[in-house]
Amino acid sequence: MSNPIRNRYEFLFLFDCENGNPNGDPDAGNAPRIDPQDMRGLVSDVAIKRRIRNYVQLARRNEMPYAIFVEHATNLNRPITRAHEETEGGLDTGNRGAGKRKVELARQWMCRNFYDVRTFGAVMSTGPNAGQVRGPVQVSFARSVDPVLPLDVSITRMAVADTVKGAKSSEDYVRWEDEQPEDKLRTMGRKALIPYGLYLGKGFISAHLAQETGFSEEDLTLLWEALLQMYEHDRSASKGLMSVREPVFIFRHVGTDTEEAQRAQQAKLGCAPAHKLFDLVEVTKRPGIDAPRSFADYRILFHGSVVPSGVEVGFLMRASDGSAEVRWDWKEAALAQPLHVEVN
Repeated sequence: MSNPIRNRYEFLFLFDCENGNPNGDPDAGNAPRIDPQDMRGLVSDVAIKRRIRNYVQLARRNEMPYAIFVEHATNLNRPITRAHEETEGGLDTGNRGAGKRKVELARQWMCRNFYDVRTFGAVMSTGPNAGQVRGPVQVSFARSVDPVLPLDVSITRMAVADTVKGAKSSEDYVRWEDEQPEDKLRTMGRKALIPYGLYLGKGFISAHLAQETGFSEEDLTLLWEALLQMYEHDRSASKGLMSVREPVFIFRHVGTDTEEAQRAQQAKLGCAPAHKLFDLVEVTKRPGIDAPRSFADYRILFHGSVVPSGVEVGFLMRASDGSAEVRWDWKEAALAQPLHVEVN
């Protein structure tokens, strides 16, 4: 945990959804999120980070230093309180509020012990107060490559969940069921989905913020693993078949200067704008495809011949043993692996 990353990174990942709802919008009856102007699908950064958190929690058993701060159905003030209990001076139960030094000690404790705090950052100024953390890893809203078709499908529910007036035991419910016509014991439901959508997500990693939170090379490796596996352990009927498609494109800034200290500074600050790196990956429908219904309906072209100086490109893929590996020899990787990517 003592070796924070020293390079800036950007990464671009493709994932698709088949016959499911990739990210419901609570303000629209949980219908799939869309951009109403162009009908392209959206998946929020919060949803993506939730899947990464879920994988890390599963893979590392929610044990420190890889515990998850933002857990499902918990009170965030509990771990903040523990941070005060575990650091110098203990928890102040008075009404004065924590001083600046104590808040900083609690903030550092949270960064050391919670993976998502030192990765994504957190607002922890509630309860006893552990301050705020700007996370080195940020993810944008993912957007579908083409417009998606939201569907609202009727389904039959073969049972009801009515409250029976006067029922005080299971036998009362049995008698009530026996008295009802069969069609009164069924009901209708709705299911929101899209037939297919290929989504493109973008992420950013700051070496400067990693120095502040302690985001390490080990943490980075776990992030790559979680990114590839985030939907493999998050299956539900509502989401259909969701898959992260290989490879994930990773851009690592390494610098160009011959002087070591200056090159290290360039590696932290970056050698090219993020948008120019993302533009190296071109995703288009294959000729003759009007309504894509599978990943094979798309052509993925990587413009490797125009990678800016000072930037290395890696292909994140599953190794033969199922683990995640970054192939920095992407030209050889593209030839050796049956990837759905063309390079020029």
